Order: sequence, then structure tokens, then C-alpha cells
Amino acid sequence: MTVTDIKGVTKQKFQVEIEDDPAFVLYKSELLRYSIEKGKELPEEVYREIVEEVLTKRAKLRAMHLLQKSDRTKAELVRKLQQGGYPPRAVEEAVSYVESFHYIDDARYASLYAESQKDKKGRARIKMELLRKGISPDLVQKALEELEESSDARESIRDLLGKKRKGTGAMEEKEKQRLYGFFMRKGFASSDILAVFRESEQENF
Repeated sequence: MTVTDIKGVTKQKFQVEIEDDPAFVLYKSELLRYSIEKGKELPEEVYREIVEEVLTKRAKLRAMHLLQKSDRTKAELVRKLQQGGYPPRAVEEAVSYVESFHYIDDARYASLYAESQKDKKGRARIKMELLRKGISPDLVQKALEELEESSDARESIRDLLGKKRKGTGAMEEKEKQRLYGFFMRKGFASSDILAVFRESEQENF
């Protein structure tokens, strides 16, 4: 493998091209450590060491840092790492690493996104945006179906709440706990029960 070019990315970081294709980005000190120079051969074992020992570890840390800032889909994370100049092997290992801890989960992302946008956008718009974010059509469809089920469940909770309440106005904590237990025994999800309770509190504020 011949190093055909070395281009500056920042003052300390450089993109190394091998056989005229971008290979990876290294710090200046790493170029010196591995004796990487334009026009020189890069031994296969050195290339593997750089990717496996240096860049894969760095890609994992970068992935964690990106996810601390905001939740992302798998496709968005892959794109970000690729933009950072990480080679395919390092990107794949980093994504697998964060997936193993469920730091990225496209099913969860789709459900949360659909829930947060349901009062602002139509289903078709939500679907289009999720697909654009790289989420599979199956997971998008599932998230939209869950949204419909949740809407139906909350409507049922609202109806029952009107019938079960002993008075009007804001609920006291004791009454809220009693009704919460009632709805849980009926098989409603905690998230739907609490969402309706919040609605009721806002209406009576």
C-alpha cells in the first residue's frame, strides 16, 4: 500500500490517502510514530495496527461523545463517524459497541420521535422525517402504529377519569395514587396514564 497524499485537516490532524483514496485521519505525532510519509509504502501490519489499536478505540470514544450530546439514529451516527475520517472497520466496530449497550436503538428513537411530534405534525410528515433519518420502513410503521394505539388508550383513560373522579379541580396526591392504581390494574401503560394526568392538571391550573 502506497501513501499517495497527506492533507491537513487542522493544524494537528491530517488525512492520509492510500492509492489515491482517503484512508484515515491521524494526528501529526502519529504520522511520525508510524513513519508515514507521502510516496512511502505502508506495511499491511502497520495499517492493521493503526485501524484496530488507534482508530477503532478513538471511534468508540467519538461515538459515545456524539450520543451524549443528542440521541441519534444508527444511520446518523455512521454518517457522523464517516465525516470524521474514520475507516469502515473502525466505524463498524464503534457502532456495534454502542449498540451493545443500547445507546443507539432505532426502534426506541422512532417511538420517542413520533410521540414528541404527534401534536405538531401529521403522520405522513413524521413518517417522511423518520425515513430520512435512516430508520427502516418496518420500524417507522411500528412506531406509527404504537402512536395510534397510544392515542386510543389515552382517549379511554380520559373517559374513565371523568367517570371515576369524585370531584372537579386539581387532583390531590391521594386521589391520583388511587386512580393510577385503578388504571394500571386495567392494563393501561404508565406513560399513557401519566400523560392524561398531566393534561388534567394543565386544564385545572
